[in-house]
Amino acid sequence: MQIEEALERYVEQLEANGRSQHTVQQARRHVMLMATWLAAQKFECDVQQIAHEHVAKFLASNVVRQRADGGPRLATSANAIRSSLRAFFAFVNAASYAPTNAARLVRRASAPPPPPRALAEADATKLVAALARATTVGERRDRVLFTVMLRCGLRLGSAIGLNVEDVDLERATLRLRRTKGGGEFIAFVPEDVVELLRDHIGVRRSGPMFLGSHGARLGGRQARRRLALWAAAAEIDDGAHPHQLRHSFAQRIYDRTGDLLVTGRALGHRSITSTQVYARVSDAVVRNSLSIRSDK
Repeated sequence: MQIEEALERYVEQLEANGRSQHTVQQARRHVMLMATWLAAQKFECDVQQIAHEHVAKFLASNVVRQRADGGPRLATSANAIRSSLRAFFAFVNAASYAPTNAARLVRRASAPPPPPRALAEADATKLVAALARATTVGERRDRVLFTVMLRCGLRLGSAIGLNVEDVDLERATLRLRRTKGGGEFIAFVPEDVVELLRDHIGVRRSGPMFLGSHGARLGGRQARRRLALWAAAAEIDDGAHPHQLRHSFAQRIYDRTGDLLVTGRALGHRSITSTQVYARVSDAVVRNSLSIRSDK
């Protein structure tokens, strides 16, 4: 069986297991990266013939060690490829498509998680001020979308996946049906954001919360492009990425509470490990601690 056919069967199994589209797409991308490399190296692409040496050579190659632009790939990104291959070849072996697991010797490299890249507080303030100047229908939609992401900590996919019926204005909650790990999650909404949502929804009772220019649901690419325009209007030097809004929300919650459990619940994390990246002591706290004098 060729690796491409095995991949299609693996994808079917992932979908049958209820894995998210993010996981499915990442698995497909990483396995196809190896399949393309094998073909370029004139290696056999039958999964019965792929040995652990092939997997090791691929992972040690520049295809994994470097990005498409030639720069060094982050260790965390390379680890994601390793994890995808481990899961794929374990499936291939378990499904009896190959006599052994070709990735059985693969281990993740030691790599501390990178610090979350949140918007600086000053930049977040400038973005909010710019959004407050919205006048057109599209601009007012953007204001609600990006304010919800910034104040409620939503991922872009979860935000643009919202339907009107997912919003409970009385309880000040959002039912997120599109989450990274699959399943549903209830997010809480600050009171002032509830009023923004109320005005945005108007008399609507169903349908996509955020509409694009042609009346269909707003797409991720268009949303990212719109945020870039707002960041430029706000004169944010480094621009803004949608996930930075979520990081800003998380860092604000942790700085205010110092509680990882509260922060993780607000973000919808299933594991506290995912939340630990926000447990970083600020420079201001360190500076203040150096100023403490002893009475002795």
